[in-house]
Amino acid sequence: MVDLDRLPDLDPATVDPDPIAQFNAWLREARETQPRWADAMVLATVGTDGNPSARAVLLRGHDVDGFRFHTNRDSHKGRELAVNPKAALVFLWWGVERQVRVEGVVEHLSDAESDAYWASRPRGSQASAWASPQSEVVAERGALDAAAAAIEARFGDDPIPRPAHWGGFLLRHTSVELWQGRTSRLHDRVRYRPAAVAEGGATELPIRTWVTERLAP
Repeated sequence: MVDLDRLPDLDPATVDPDPIAQFNAWLREARETQPRWADAMVLATVGTDGNPSARAVLLRGHDVDGFRFHTNRDSHKGRELAVNPKAALVFLWWGVERQVRVEGVVEHLSDAESDAYWASRPRGSQASAWASPQSEVVAERGALDAAAAAIEARFGDDPIPRPAHWGGFLLRHTSVELWQGRTSRLHDRVRYRPAAVAEGGATELPIRTWVTERLAP
């Protein structure tokens, strides 16, 4: 178990001024304690009816521009993002008693980026992406297995191309919050917010300069 009171102090004055650099430092430590799930993140979206929905997806890259993930764009989350391209992410790293919350605006990655990641996926995962009508009702498991086998047969020994409905997303972060546990329950929370907001409340993306501030737990 992590000794919470021996973790490095989390203070707005001492965190890295770049939220991505700080995220990288925490992610490295998280991977040491939970290597299998450190890249898992909960993605929250909102539908046209105003109801929120959330699910876990895998982080597939991040930098100053934002956080990347790939999925079926016709899925429930894909349809919601098409209508309301605002979303939130949550990383929970229980091994180090830390959490990161991210909010931002989502856009499609380019075809070139989507193709590059698609080519790195196992062939079985590629066949599954073709076979699964993600988020739709299916009669039985056997129908999915049969559809995947049909895709394998269709392409034979040839590479399986990326289907048009499958691709990457980029969440351009407009807020990043760090949470670190303490045994007293007076946990530490530090938020990054844009240093400058343009006239009318619009924020230029990607954000280059941030203000850090402490939040009450």
